[in-house]
Amino acid sequence: MRHLIIGASAAGITAAKTIRQWEPDDEITVVSADTQVHSRCMLHHFLSGHRTAEGINFVAEDFFEKNRIRWLKGERVDRVDTAANLVHLDCGAEVPYDRLLIASGANFFIPPLPNFREAKNVYGLRDLSDAQKISKAAEGSKRCVIVGSGLVGLDAANALCERGISCAIVEMADRICPLQLDAVAAKPYQELFSKAGCTFYLAEKAAGSEIDAQGNIVSISLESGTVLPCDFVVVAAGVRPAIGFLEGSGIKTGRAVEVDRYLRTNIENVWAAGDVAGITGIWPNAMEQGETAAKNMCGTEVPYENTYGMKNTMNFYGLTTLSLGINTPQEGDEVVVRESRDSYKRAILRNGVVTHVILQGDISNAGFWQELVKHQIPVGHLKKSVFDLSYADFYQYDPKHGLFEWNLPQE
Repeated sequence: MRHLIIGASAAGITAAKTIRQWEPDDEITVVSADTQVHSRCMLHHFLSGHRTAEGINFVAEDFFEKNRIRWLKGERVDRVDTAANLVHLDCGAEVPYDRLLIASGANFFIPPLPNFREAKNVYGLRDLSDAQKISKAAEGSKRCVIVGSGLVGLDAANALCERGISCAIVEMADRICPLQLDAVAAKPYQELFSKAGCTFYLAEKAAGSEIDAQGNIVSISLESGTVLPCDFVVVAAGVRPAIGFLEGSGIKTGRAVEVDRYLRTNIENVWAAGDVAGITGIWPNAMEQGETAAKNMCGTEVPYENTYGMKNTMNFYGLTTLSLGINTPQEGDEVVVRESRDSYKRAILRNGVVTHVILQGDISNAGFWQELVKHQIPVGHLKKSVFDLSYADFYQYDPKHGLFEWNLPQE
């Protein structure tokens, strides 16, 4: 059996490793535009100069040789021919397969702002090559404008501030990291970043830019009229699944590749995992999807069920925060808050079920909260505050096996 994997990040590498464990003698090929395996979660350490490119590799140096995996690195996929079971590369080569996994990830998105898509000094931060370009641009620079204050934008700001560059951060929302944090949890991070050399422009939008004769943006103007001089720009305004090469393949796509609960596409011998499948966009989930897809490619039927939403842990300047679920309260939701000198906790309950929780400072007992959000466990009937709950409230004794088991709601 010939297994072909497009992409060498969390989902693709995990899938390749899993297939080799399950099928010792099958042929495995990985195709990637990347020339080095690297963790996206560690790009800011490379950008700050604390780690080399080799230092953010998450597999052993002999991973491909040891697992007998052919790696076609630095190769981009042009198109997929599902009728002939062939993947066509930009270089003109064709790679046949019996089973295909699409794990091509996502690309950063540059909004259609004046000069942003044409300028030479506007960068996204998605993979190692992006970080290398930004690192080069930072040499000799003093000022950077970062559009977007999500985790990627804050990672870039953190790294660039360590290199002595002043960062102006433009955010459409009224607080930083709006997908993960509420106003209370965002405030201490804004203060910490401000002390490090960042200036924030919240509830603002970039509206225009000035470009020099060399094609570089030298200033950005905001809708309020404020003008921000800069040496280069980093855009952290979201990503789009990398699906352009699937046009004409017959594989169904919308915003992302459409998959069933087994991560199979509408084509019988094609699966998708990671950001390209548009399920959840975090590293551990991508790895789990890669493993699940691989097992199904090897002939089992293993559903992927971890679709409960976002899980993000951040630690900037010694302040740790865990955000679970979707941080969007709706009318009728109950918002429960508990604050102390060392921690801040907020939970959103919808019909007695926890849909989102923020734990800042003290993130102990995080596994319990993950179970509540992931499995949508009802808690509204319990006669205590949600922040006084523990595993003991949800475990029941099984006398037949002599074990305590997690008591999930019956369907």
